[in-house]
Amino acid sequence: MTTTHPSFASQKASRSVSHVQIWNRIREEVAADAVVEPALGEFLRTAVLNHEHLEDALSYLLADKLAAPSVPAPRLRELIGHAFADDRSIGVAVREDLRAIVSRDPAARGYAAPLLYFKGFHALQAYRVAHYYWTQGRAPLALYLQSRISEVFAVDIHPGARIGKGIMFDHATSVVIGETAVVEDDFSMLHEVTLGGTGKVGGDRHPKIGRGVMIGAGAKVLGNIRVGEGAKVGAGSVVLDDVPPYTTVAGVPARPVSYPVHGLPAMDLEDLEGSL
Repeated sequence: MTTTHPSFASQKASRSVSHVQIWNRIREEVAADAVVEPALGEFLRTAVLNHEHLEDALSYLLADKLAAPSVPAPRLRELIGHAFADDRSIGVAVREDLRAIVSRDPAARGYAAPLLYFKGFHALQAYRVAHYYWTQGRAPLALYLQSRISEVFAVDIHPGARIGKGIMFDHATSVVIGETAVVEDDFSMLHEVTLGGTGKVGGDRHPKIGRGVMIGAGAKVLGNIRVGEGAKVGAGSVVLDDVPPYTTVAGVPARPVSYPVHGLPAMDLEDLEGSL
C-alpha cells in the first residue's frame, strides 16, 4: 500500500482551499473558538467576527500590536488599510503565507491561529506594509514601521528587502533581513536567521534566496551571494559563498553535505523539523 507523506498531504489540502474559502474557514474556526472559550469571546469578535474581509481583520490586529502613544492604533489602521487597498498583491501574499503555514507547521491547527497568534506571520505582514510605503517614496514612515516591528516582534526586516509569497517564518524571534536581500516564493526558515551583509561593502550587499529554500535555526547567510532554488541551509551554519540549487550545506563555514530528498525542502515538514 502506498503511504502519502504527511507534509505532502497537508500541502495538497491547503492548495485546494481557495482564497475566498480561507477567510470563510477563519471565521468558522473563530466562531467555534468563541463558543468553547467564552473568555475570549470579545477578543475574537473584535479581531475577526466583526470584520467583513481578511484585510480588515489583519489591519486591526497589526495596528493594535504596533500602536504607540505617538502613532495610535486608529491612525496605523488607516495606513495599513490604505496599503492593502492600493496594492492588492499584498492580500494575495497574505493568503499564500497562511497556506504555507497551515501546510508546513504542525502547530497551525487551522487558518485562524496564525492570523491571531503567530508573530512570524504578523511580522511578515507588517513588513509588507512597510515595504509598500518604502516603494512609494515614504521612507520615514517605512523606517518607523520597521522600528516598531523590531520592538514588538523581535524581527528586523529592512523595508527595502524584497520577499515573495508562500513564506513561513517559524517562531521568527531574532530574524534579521537586510535592505538588498531578495527572498523568492515558497521559502521557510526558523528563528535567529540572518540574511545580512559582511560589513565590508556597501550597495547590493545582501543574499539572494531562491524558491523553495529552507534555512534552519540560527543560520547566518552573509554577503551578496546566491542560495539556489531548492537548497537547504543547516541550523547554525554560516554561509559565505554561493549555494548551488538542490544542495544541502552545513557548518562554519558552510560546505555541501548532501542533497535534499525532495526538490523544494522548504515545502517539506520533516526537513523543517530536522533543523530544530
